[in-house]
Amino acid sequence: MAQKPSIPKGTRDFTPSEMIRRNYIFDTIKSVFQLYGFQSIETPSIENLSTLMGKYGEEGDKLLFKILNSGNFLSKIDDKDLIEKNHIKLTNKISEKGLRYDLTVPFARYVVQHSNDISFPFKRYQIQPVWRADRPQKGRYREFYQCDVDIIGSKSLFNEFELVQIADDVFNKLNINTVLKINNRKILAGIAEIIGEKERITDITVAIDKLDKIGIENVNSELLGKGISSDAIKKLQPILNLEGNTTEKINQLKEILKDSEIGNKGIEELSVLFHNIESVDFKMEIQLDIALARGLNYYTGSIFEVKSKDTEIGSITGGGRYDNLTGIFGMPGISGVGISFGADRIYDVMNQLELFPKEFPGSSKVIFINFGEKEQDFCTPILRKLRQANIASEMYPDADKIKKQMKWANRKDINYVVIAGEQEIEAGKVILKNMKTGDQQLITPQQLISILSR
Repeated sequence: MAQKPSIPKGTRDFTPSEMIRRNYIFDTIKSVFQLYGFQSIETPSIENLSTLMGKYGEEGDKLLFKILNSGNFLSKIDDKDLIEKNHIKLTNKISEKGLRYDLTVPFARYVVQHSNDISFPFKRYQIQPVWRADRPQKGRYREFYQCDVDIIGSKSLFNEFELVQIADDVFNKLNINTVLKINNRKILAGIAEIIGEKERITDITVAIDKLDKIGIENVNSELLGKGISSDAIKKLQPILNLEGNTTEKINQLKEILKDSEIGNKGIEELSVLFHNIESVDFKMEIQLDIALARGLNYYTGSIFEVKSKDTEIGSITGGGRYDNLTGIFGMPGISGVGISFGADRIYDVMNQLELFPKEFPGSSKVIFINFGEKEQDFCTPILRKLRQANIASEMYPDADKIKKQMKWANRKDINYVVIAGEQEIEAGKVILKNMKTGDQQLITPQQLISILSR
């Protein structure tokens, strides 16, 4: 007996009904991106490991899916290397490519590679899958889609303000109740400086980025395990627990970071961003969160994270400013800022809260029952006219039992059925049945188009 096929953990198949909902999310996000003047690009799923490695920090590098070289990939390996089992050394010799971890680093590579064809500032959006060798769990997948929007080649803080507006517009359209948290990596660098751990900024940000997930005690234990002094950890506690509104928190930070040049620069950037935010009405809640760190190493300024207020699912959107990501590819001094919408988590939120519309554009609105060749010949021109009127329509392909055809329409969640038997054909009319109410009416083909166009 053949073994039942399966798919890798952390990946999923999507049914037609799921794809309708997923495409609804993609189309909504894409429409907002285009409203703000962003243009679409795509990059390969596979990148050279030299492009990906060292851009996400030590933890991120561990989560890269690596691809074995073609052919006899062991031919260049010494027996000594195999005996030593040094996985880093072996990987460098047997794997030159990997699946992309995110869309931002490939975008930086794209910008450098196509710099002669790009007009800066360059505003691009990208909706493609990414892969991470993470432990699958609720809301966390090994293959998932990111919907990224970035502005590169401009240091203006107005760009951050645009991204905040984009996030608000997207979640308004999707009807998700959200909170947007904002911080600045320069403030975190300033905090590391004033607690006496300037060189340990990466260890500090990686740890405090987990605050919501593991709690303050576990964060402190992780910091201690990374070699952060107990005195520095003690100084960190009141900073992570700042209270008050945005203005009050910024004023407290000014006092705490008064002796840190980089910290003051971060406060200045935050103040400008929140000044812009106050000029516009937002539906989403917006908070200044000093504990927000965003673990990726390439962020240098403003950082963002969006969560659903009505579910326990983690971050559904995140991003920030990166001042020199292109520099690692030989093109320094090009600042960018972007935000990424996690389509899979957004789907899970909307599914859990039943936020999807009852009807979707793109799914068939009507099906014609097939009684045989004569009836099919009568219905075909009508079907053609419906489609020319942009009404999604189809005919059951086989002259089968009407009960079977009706059941098929129900399973596809089609709202209307058109029936044309011998009597209807003689009268030049059709019966339109509403599958939800059971009501039906005898009408002309022109009336059919008129009713279904409403």
